[in-house]
Amino acid sequence: MPLAESPPWRRKATDFFSTSSVKLKQAGQSAGDNIVDVAGKVGSVVKSRWAVFQEARQQQQQQQRPPHETVQERIITAAASTGLLFRKGISETKEKVAVGKVKVEEAAKKTADKSKSILNNIERWQKGVASTDVFGVPIEATVQREQSDRAVPLVLVRCADYLVISGLNNEYLFKSEGDKKVLQQLVSLYNEDSGASLLEGVNPIDVGALVKCYLASIPEPLTTFSLYDELRAARVSIPDLRNILKKLPNVNYMTLEFVTALLLRVSRKSSLNKMDSRSLAVEFAPLIMWRQGDTGTDLRNHLKFTLKPPPKIVDTTSNAATWDLLDEDDEDASSQIPLDDASPPDYSSIEVIQCLIEHHNAIFTDANETVWR
Repeated sequence: MPLAESPPWRRKATDFFSTSSVKLKQAGQSAGDNIVDVAGKVGSVVKSRWAVFQEARQQQQQQQRPPHETVQERIITAAASTGLLFRKGISETKEKVAVGKVKVEEAAKKTADKSKSILNNIERWQKGVASTDVFGVPIEATVQREQSDRAVPLVLVRCADYLVISGLNNEYLFKSEGDKKVLQQLVSLYNEDSGASLLEGVNPIDVGALVKCYLASIPEPLTTFSLYDELRAARVSIPDLRNILKKLPNVNYMTLEFVTALLLRVSRKSSLNKMDSRSLAVEFAPLIMWRQGDTGTDLRNHLKFTLKPPPKIVDTTSNAATWDLLDEDDEDASSQIPLDDASPPDYSSIEVIQCLIEHHNAIFTDANETVWR
């Protein structure tokens, strides 16, 4: 004859396990998706406890002994353990929700700060650049302000002197991209003090990238807009190139001579740095020659938007440069170039720069030839 269960204990067990599922569902609605994991764990324990209960019941029935005390004890143990796990799961879930809330608040604050920074940069761009800025400023204004004994921006002089001493043997110099954060530090440094020395421990690759970034930032190319077509037409004639370049303003002429003299030194180490005159011309042609109204090659745009110096007191009398408008975390700024849909290279300009490198001394005869000891 089957043994009867104690109605009160059976009712309590049924009520406990049925209400547990309801509480789990309610907790899931209030706490979030993380409760699903907790519910799964609790469900497994409940199922295990109930199986133990069923097994004990069957054993007691077979032995024809009163099961009340054993069943009651197992129900109490199962209920206590399951309840403990349930409370622990709810507590952990609430903690996760609290952490998630904090993260959302932090993200919202960061977004607000970023928006404020962009608005400040737009205002700065509209009013002008700081009076001490070097990047994004016409080259004549920079040289005039520096009052140096040579008509070349000091940032280029500092970089070239360093590279001639320490960087000519670096593979893919002027081709490898520099570290963005280091470049931003260097831009800030020279915008505050154009005669500053380079940061201690700086990498030659970063210094080479800084040279390219400076040339990309100036509003008008070294060769000027007016001579663009003439130079491209004369790309195979050394005498014609020499005569056309004499039309350049003195600062442009001297800086172009200085830059191409540096590139000549680099090309002479091409067996070590893998950068011959053609490779260097490919890298520098878009930075030295471009047509007026050109929105910018992929290379020049990439270099412009890689850097953004911090906001400073502005000088409303100078023109602003759009190259420093973007925020430093902008993903597009770090995209690889050239793009798949990029316009084809300006091969005529590349030939011009290659000729200026290879025949530097024959073309810049009227300049005080740049010499590094």
